[in-house]
Amino acid sequence: MDKDLLLGIDIGTSACKIALFYRNGKNACLDIEEYPVYYPRPGYVEQDPQDWWDAVCRGTKRLIRENAIDPARIAGVGVDGQSWAAVAVDKDGRVLARNPIWMDTRSEEICREINDSIGKDNIFEISGNPLKAQYTTGKIIWYKRNMPDVYKKTDKILQSNGYIVYRMTGVMSQDVSQGYGIHCFDMRKGSWDDGLCASLGINRSILPDISKCHEVVGKVTKNAAESTGLLEGTPVVAGGLDAACGTLGAGVIHPGQTQEQGGQAGGMSICTESYRADPRLILSFHVVPDKWLLQGGTTGGGGAMRWFNDQFGYEEKLKAAGTGTTPLALLDELADTAPAGSGGVVFLPYMAGERSPIWDEKAKGVFYGLDYSKTKAHMVRALMEGVAYSLRHNIEVAESCGAAVGTMRSMGGASNSLFWTQLKADITGKPIEVPASDTATTLGAAILAGVGVGVYRDFGEAVKETIEVKRKHEPCGAHKEEYDRGYETYRQLYTALKSLMDR
Repeated sequence: MDKDLLLGIDIGTSACKIALFYRNGKNACLDIEEYPVYYPRPGYVEQDPQDWWDAVCRGTKRLIRENAIDPARIAGVGVDGQSWAAVAVDKDGRVLARNPIWMDTRSEEICREINDSIGKDNIFEISGNPLKAQYTTGKIIWYKRNMPDVYKKTDKILQSNGYIVYRMTGVMSQDVSQGYGIHCFDMRKGSWDDGLCASLGINRSILPDISKCHEVVGKVTKNAAESTGLLEGTPVVAGGLDAACGTLGAGVIHPGQTQEQGGQAGGMSICTESYRADPRLILSFHVVPDKWLLQGGTTGGGGAMRWFNDQFGYEEKLKAAGTGTTPLALLDELADTAPAGSGGVVFLPYMAGERSPIWDEKAKGVFYGLDYSKTKAHMVRALMEGVAYSLRHNIEVAESCGAAVGTMRSMGGASNSLFWTQLKADITGKPIEVPASDTATTLGAAILAGVGVGVYRDFGEAVKETIEVKRKHEPCGAHKEEYDRGYETYRQLYTALKSLMDR
């Protein structure tokens, strides 16, 4: 039987997506498995890597069984994952502690101390990224100082996709696109810097050797085959960062192309062929060789809307039950009844502190401008506008340092909202194209596998074969005045409230 399928696995913040694709990029089948996030103390945000693996096993078995898939048809497996993990494993691959995820800020004081002692400019010169608590570096040093027994037993620190690849193959790996989370990674060369490892006090031996994202690093073991339903010996590539795989899955592989992210987090990724770092933004390697991604990463994306729906969407949940629609679609409709600019209501989407460009772990979410005339519709629209303002802020910073942003390719669940996508186009003034938004990230992971095993000759052929734009949103200037006014308030609000947030 022909090996006509590629498997993409996405280790997201709230759930794992598992999808099979044909060579032409058409989704054959999809499964989503949720898992918990733990908040044991203020600033601590954790997940159990075993939950990730259990979800992968459960979902892959279900996908194969319920769709009558012969696993011999699967040519290769690609795994992408959330950024800035610090999965500490011993020499036998046992996880030694829950993983502090990208929203975790427990190492804030550690990072401040290291920036002062080593010099933040010295760190940035090599890593191309500011040393902040959300990154992996501070978490490793936090282990060393606060859990010395864990650090002593640690054989390797793995990223989220690297851990799943290990469970599948028995090989501990580190892909190049996730290297940016550790500040002894040389962002120009794509290799570990031994001198900065020593300065940071990080044992070089706990960092796996770096692989290209499409490189086959191992094959599915007998035990993993029994757990997942995959065929023993199926090739597995190193995989990559979720935002970078989503960027690939949206067809962004050439310099100047930009991906707009509408997942749990928000932001954008600009493809560049040269090193272009700015301390207000995030720089990583693309999963496509010899390319970088200049990123704006925010905590308030689709997750902010999910929070609002969970807390205040009871009415929409009742209305949606049995109707074939969703509560989020009903919130979309509700937001459309409020005026542009939300009648002066402005939302700061800093729901887990904020990343770029303000980098403030203590930033808080805020609704401003409420009075007795305001309704739920004003609040929903203000939330959507606030996320779009954060995107505009990151774009303006990127353009100020010479990066060009033209038409954006949107991905993630929020891209399913025609209203929200149009609103982002209107607020940023940028056209937005939408390919297959729900599966862009898993498709990107699958493309990595396809290039790695030779299904595609190269990334250009892969994108040509698999990516198709479904719709396009041109910015409309009819409400520019209202949005400009709202954006000005958005920017001033944080400045005015920062000292209160710092308390």
